[in-house]
Amino acid sequence: MKLFCNSVQYITFLAGIAGLIYIIIKYRWIHRQDSGSKNMQKIAQYIRSGAITFLYSEWKILIYFVFLFSIILGWSGTLIDNSSYIIGITFIIGAIASGLSGYMGMMIATIANVKTAQAAKKNVEEAFKISFLGGSIMGIGVSSIAIIGLSITFMILYNISINNSIISGKEIEIEKILEILSGFSLGAETIALFSRVGGGIYTKAADIGADLVGKLEFNIPEDDVRNPATIADNVGDNVGDIAGMGADLFGSYVSTIVAAMVLGREVISDRVEDITPIILPMIIASVGLLATIISIYTVNFNKKSTYDIQKTLNKTNWIAVILTSLMIFFVIIYLIPSNLLMRNYQFTNLDIYYSIIVGLMVGILITYITEYYTAINHRPVKFIVKQSITGHATNIIGGIAMGMESTALSVFVLSGGIYISYYFAGLYGVGIASSGMMATTAIQLTIDAFGPIADNAGGIAQMNNLDSKVRYRTDILDSVGNTTAASGKGFALASAGLTSLALFAAFVDMSGINSIDIYKTDVFIFLLIGCMIPFLFSSMCISAVGNSAMKMVEEVRKQLSSIKLDANIKPDYNKCIEIAAYSSLKNMMLPGCMALITPIIVGFTMGAESLGSLIAGITMSGILLGFFQSNSGGAWDNAKKSFEKGISINDKQYFKGSYAHKSSITGDTVGDPFKDTSGPSMNILIKITAIVSLIIAYHIKR
Repeated sequence: MKLFCNSVQYITFLAGIAGLIYIIIKYRWIHRQDSGSKNMQKIAQYIRSGAITFLYSEWKILIYFVFLFSIILGWSGTLIDNSSYIIGITFIIGAIASGLSGYMGMMIATIANVKTAQAAKKNVEEAFKISFLGGSIMGIGVSSIAIIGLSITFMILYNISINNSIISGKEIEIEKILEILSGFSLGAETIALFSRVGGGIYTKAADIGADLVGKLEFNIPEDDVRNPATIADNVGDNVGDIAGMGADLFGSYVSTIVAAMVLGREVISDRVEDITPIILPMIIASVGLLATIISIYTVNFNKKSTYDIQKTLNKTNWIAVILTSLMIFFVIIYLIPSNLLMRNYQFTNLDIYYSIIVGLMVGILITYITEYYTAINHRPVKFIVKQSITGHATNIIGGIAMGMESTALSVFVLSGGIYISYYFAGLYGVGIASSGMMATTAIQLTIDAFGPIADNAGGIAQMNNLDSKVRYRTDILDSVGNTTAASGKGFALASAGLTSLALFAAFVDMSGINSIDIYKTDVFIFLLIGCMIPFLFSSMCISAVGNSAMKMVEEVRKQLSSIKLDANIKPDYNKCIEIAAYSSLKNMMLPGCMALITPIIVGFTMGAESLGSLIAGITMSGILLGFFQSNSGGAWDNAKKSFEKGISINDKQYFKGSYAHKSSITGDTVGDPFKDTSGPSMNILIKITAIVSLIIAYHIKR
């Protein structure tokens, strides 16, 4: 059995290697594509160097934090039998892997953006092909790095434990292995949190500064070369929507796998020393990665596929889901025993398979719900567009109403997924359902990442005064990208709900509590505090964006007033980049530290039951607030895009520059920090709180 499990681990490792081979092939293809004129390449280089400079500055700060926290974590691991100082090392490995995944995605995005702009001179099909395949490198890369990192770490720890058991005659310390592996997950989520918050502050400060002054006050187009914030805005797309998003979904991917692995240690079968329920989440992830690679090769980049890009993307997503469900069936039947038991709940290998299908369906349904609430051609965005005719205030009211409404269907689907997966295989079923949902992370991230590449391509086209048809074609891709970005955030939030329940179940077991009694005053108080924390966290993020945007607005206004919109005078782009970078680096630390430190303080001062109540409050409130903010922000953005394309309401035409369009810009400006800073950070906040609580569970055990 030990040899068999090691063989399976090598298979998961090889799946990750297959992903890396795909990346090399597609990178070489994109690199060969035309990059356009020297001036286009020069602007693309401005964007790339600005993004790299920001990431290096961010890492210079985070390296001290990671080093200090790893020492504390390693020291705490020496205090109990079920942990080790090695947890500090795995924390560093997870942090490096998370940062690497974001950096890799950002680098390919800053190469593909100018090539997409050049391809848009020909047609939409060529531009879609480059932006989509550029996004696929990030999607496959994130999943591959995660699988390789987890497989190698687990294999090393497992083989060390086997050798120790042979020497000492003791059992394999599987609990210790999983406790150490949770350090990898915490490291990944920590970098994800700071990258999401820092990148989100950067991108939205620049975006708001460029929009409020450039569009509303000086009536110049978005990404106009005369706007001093336009380079910072395009840099922000990469550090926030690419690097931040890559680190975010890397952390979600890893946390989901580790949470299900932790629950797997409680599953009992009739096989001696059977660890297949533990390694099954990694196997599911590997199958999903291979299915995604196949699904990407099914896309035909012709006029038929680009006639409705959203349908093409949805079709690719369905192919990945169907292939995953078919391939994983044979894996489950072959690997998993027919009869299993966990916490007195009996289930079969087929029940586990049904739980995986539930997770896949939850992911699909959340994607469709998000698409409905954020896509241009559906009721919610049309409602906001209509509200914009009567002014700025009614636009805001409409966006808030649609965002709040969107939480209902999302929560019903998530709740139904939890109930049905529990029915099939108990708490292990919930954990496996979350693994099933995240199995197609690679295709979700591919679909998500192509949007910012297209957005950057549009900016490069505008700054080079290319034919208006080029910008029109990139805007087609960008408007779909707004919807897919919102879908990716909804996908991550739903996974956070499933994963958090799995982590919560593991925490309850490790901390030795049987229940959480909210009749107790202190327990109820921390439930209430837990519900408040996502609001406080969001306030910090949005305030940081607002403060940074004020400085950006002042700088843009000053420069545009002085140059008097003379195209021959080059704005000081670097000044705006410095403002965005300094503000984001300064403001990202407080919300990030609050998420990490709060569960530690509550756990060691108030005990396991109060900490469990805090986790529950953060999870419930964070999921709702995350759906609300992400969906309302996405809907506001596409309402603005509707006017920029031109739209007829009550037999009257409205175009860019109209009063209704300016109202929609205000709504989009309000929605920007919602959808790109605080909203997507909710899923990381939820999981990082649960992971920290799980790691300290043995320390506060009754």
